[in-house]
Amino acid sequence: MTEQTDDTGSGSAARAIIDGNMYMVLATVGPDGAPWASPVFYSTEDGRDFYWVSSPEVTHSRNLAHEPRVGIVIHDSRAPVGTAAPRALYLTATATELAGAEALEALRVIPNPAGRGGWTITPDEVRAPARWRVYRARVTAYSMICPHEAGRPCAEHGLNYEHRGDVPLEA
Repeated sequence: MTEQTDDTGSGSAARAIIDGNMYMVLATVGPDGAPWASPVFYSTEDGRDFYWVSSPEVTHSRNLAHEPRVGIVIHDSRAPVGTAAPRALYLTATATELAGAEALEALRVIPNPAGRGGWTITPDEVRAPARWRVYRARVTAYSMICPHEAGRPCAEHGLNYEHRGDVPLEA
């Protein structure tokens, strides 16, 4: 997590985005350098570790085996045009397939919190040769589009175009 002072409340806004959504768009890259984006249902307790369950045979899982560095976007896809930027959170992370005790710990988190629409997964459903595996993305940086009025630069960076600023995450 990027440490930075934050007078605008963007850390709370980041946490609200995480808590208010169920899907993240996971961006991976394949061995041939081709980008791939996949929406995945996620669970997290702390906003630092994001967990999901996928088949090891799907493109994003195979890509993670090749290149663990990922980009993630969590956003409200129902936001009216022109208002989505402040409701989007951009994450840089390292992702991996979990096994053993780490996978079991992740199953404690998935699909929490209650009421999100996911279902409880048993250890046997994510252990080879089962069709699912547990994955974790550990976030190394968070950013959001800096707010600014049309024709006026953002207060923090002095830039008069859409750009991202690093934000801390509030628990």
